[in-house]
Amino acid sequence: MTKKRDRRILTFPAVQPYESISPSTLIDALIALARTISNHHPRSFTAHRRNAREAVREVGILLIFLEEIRDGASALSESVVLCFCELYVALQKIQFLLEDCAREGARLLILMQSERVTSQFRILIRMVATALDVLPLTSINVSVDLREMVELVAKQAWKVKVEIDPGDEQAAKDVLAILSTFEYKIAPDLSDLRRVLDHLEICSWDECRKEIKFLEEEMELENSKGEERDITLLSSLMGFMTYCRAVLFDVYDAKSADERSDCKCDGDVLSRLNPEDFRCPISLELMTDPVTISTGHTYDRTSIQKWLNAGNVICPKTGEKLMNTDLIPNVALHKLIQKFCHDKGIAISETSNRTRDLGWTLSAGSPAAAESMRMLSIFLTEKLSSGMPEEMNKAAYEIRLLSKSSIFNRASLVEAGATMWLLFLLSSTDPSTQENAIAALLNLSKYFKGKSLIFESGGLHPIVAVLRNGLKLDAKQSAAAILFYLSSVNEYREAIGNIPDAIPALVELLGIGTTRGKKNAAVALFGLVIFPGNHRRALAAGIIPSLINILKSERGDLVTDSLGVLATLAENPEGTHAIIRASAIPVVVETLHSSASRVGKEYCVSVLLSLCINGGVEVVPILQKLPSLMGSLYLVLTEGTTRASKKASSLLRLLQDCRNPGSSGMLPHAVRQENAVHVR
Repeated sequence: MTKKRDRRILTFPAVQPYESISPSTLIDALIALARTISNHHPRSFTAHRRNAREAVREVGILLIFLEEIRDGASALSESVVLCFCELYVALQKIQFLLEDCAREGARLLILMQSERVTSQFRILIRMVATALDVLPLTSINVSVDLREMVELVAKQAWKVKVEIDPGDEQAAKDVLAILSTFEYKIAPDLSDLRRVLDHLEICSWDECRKEIKFLEEEMELENSKGEERDITLLSSLMGFMTYCRAVLFDVYDAKSADERSDCKCDGDVLSRLNPEDFRCPISLELMTDPVTISTGHTYDRTSIQKWLNAGNVICPKTGEKLMNTDLIPNVALHKLIQKFCHDKGIAISETSNRTRDLGWTLSAGSPAAAESMRMLSIFLTEKLSSGMPEEMNKAAYEIRLLSKSSIFNRASLVEAGATMWLLFLLSSTDPSTQENAIAALLNLSKYFKGKSLIFESGGLHPIVAVLRNGLKLDAKQSAAAILFYLSSVNEYREAIGNIPDAIPALVELLGIGTTRGKKNAAVALFGLVIFPGNHRRALAAGIIPSLINILKSERGDLVTDSLGVLATLAENPEGTHAIIRASAIPVVVETLHSSASRVGKEYCVSVLLSLCINGGVEVVPILQKLPSLMGSLYLVLTEGTTRASKKASSLLRLLQDCRNPGSSGMLPHAVRQENAVHVR
């Protein structure tokens, strides 16, 4: 599991020792810090080795000095303590800088920031020299040799040449030259790519993946700042490293990590979250730029900034006093909110015209990134069409990763012709190849041209074949998700329903899938039953018992999605009678009572009203015997949406009318008309 970063790269949040700190405590802290710095091994740095080695050497000598004076620390004068406080700040910053130079996944970025990194080494080494210059060594009880050694460190710190390493300088120039060839639509020489990676000691597919992941995280953090120059650089470097990963390495070795994320994060995680947690506690609106304050609570940046600007120094949620006013971007939550809104079709207004997330636009971030992706798309498509079986599998996996979150990448891959060749791979007898191909197609189906190409290339039958007989459950679940995206197009709904195995296989997945698989099946079925001609097929496949089982045993979005399907089926008489035969009415009423979802409650009311319209005398007596119904309906009436309130009002009026002795049990015509609008 990747360790969460709590500090941006090349930032140095050093803490000044408090004024009343005891000399002994300060010396102990300096020794601990100096030991940490001295433990850095030169081989952990792939760039800036000479400067890092010099900093570690100087601190190592200071460590000997500090350990020597530890026993007499209590006798140190105030002026000595003051100098050591400055030294403590300098050593903290040196430690941060060394951490960054050795940080996993940051090798390429650190190389390309050579001027900035070198400048920081120069400043910090001089900062140590300044602290030692003013240190009154004569007042400290140490040997003459040790005193002279500290004086020598100070002199060397002033004289040492802190410059960019020639090898680093050349490697950075090589990267810029390669980026330039990308911009001119020229494929770089593979030997040039290898030379850069050799300098950075990047020797495997997985090490490339870590570099790309780090750059992605940096881009997400930069998006909130809107720094165009930084976004351009990061995009270009990510394009460079992605191209290297796909072209230079024949074997991918991080399958488990990315596939688990690919398969489960989007489905299972979202299904377990309450969408209300995505709202800012101050504005109660969906957060577009979530940030976390010192108490650990998260707010939308605009709202909490206004709170702080008004002079408030406490947490709005807890009343706890804030230790500081730092606003830390909550990248993980931001991703989940974006995914949630994308899946639900919710538009989020940006808090700033400058704020953008490249993943959801048709921009690559830079010309070099755009052209490298186009060239890579062609390369991977050629591997799909004419490569050896293992090359086809790897190409499918690369496409799976590249198309996961970037619309630009999806567009480039579709334009390169990857869709048709991925469809061919669905018939593979290798489980890994089939799974990678179907997962890649799932991502491409989210792009509008990807949908049409899948349909026009005759992709429905092979996708349904995977849904029915896929070699892995994950492959079946991805196939169901593709049908969901395709079912968003009117003409495709009938075509999918006409394939005999399509709807029965989705109904089967409702029973055997993981939470993600069941959700994929439910939303796909919802899209398909919007076409009335698919209702009879769904009922014949036994969809009603499967939906009722979900209402009884599951929770969250899966229940809401299942209710949506049930509400649609209940609108016609055949669906109504199937629901009644399944003894589902008490289950729907209980779900209405217990659901925390406003949409879910609305679906429940819609189901019950449709049952009354189509079931008449048979349904109303059952409803009147359920004690929790009336209270639940009044709650929807007062707290539900306008549409839900109207339906609740109609159902309440119907139940009251049917209590009258002269009532025929038939629903008034006006109520029938109110229920004619499909709920979604």
